[in-house]
Amino acid sequence: MAEQSEKISIAAELQAVKHKSGKTYGQIAEETGLTNVYVAQLFKRQAQLKPDTVPKLRASLPELPEELIQEMMRPPLRSYDPNLIQDPTVYRLNEAVMHFGESIKEIINEEFGDGIMSAIDFYCSVDKIKGVDGKERVVVTFDGKYLPHSEQKSEHMMSRLRLQGN
Repeated sequence: MAEQSEKISIAAELQAVKHKSGKTYGQIAEETGLTNVYVAQLFKRQAQLKPDTVPKLRASLPELPEELIQEMMRPPLRSYDPNLIQDPTVYRLNEAVMHFGESIKEIINEEFGDGIMSAIDFYCSVDKIKGVDGKERVVVTFDGKYLPHSEQKSEHMMSRLRLQGN
């Protein structure tokens, strides 16, 4: 629980720095070469800032204190608040995945075979476009590595191979 409350406190400090800068996630993303969602993840302590990106983030947000940069470089506690589903935007995203999920799964299986999309080797962005009717539209892109399910042959199971070797 202490780790979760510390995360919330640090995320609030990071959000305050971002807000004070007047920059959007998209602007910071452009200046750092990251996706806008990854930048938001960094500022929510849901992702880890990598050393190669530090100079770009410092250039984008010079007022970001060193201690917060160091905190962003620590492995995060990737978690979520179960009450978040009550937010209408999050609820609708969940609803869209639940509604279209079975069809998306069928297409993944048809195009790739028996497997899944990684949420680790994964990119996500949110973009705004004009629809054919001229109204604004939200585009959420999930870009994940394909991971095939493996046939579980006992001769490939390393723990068994090690036990047999003793």
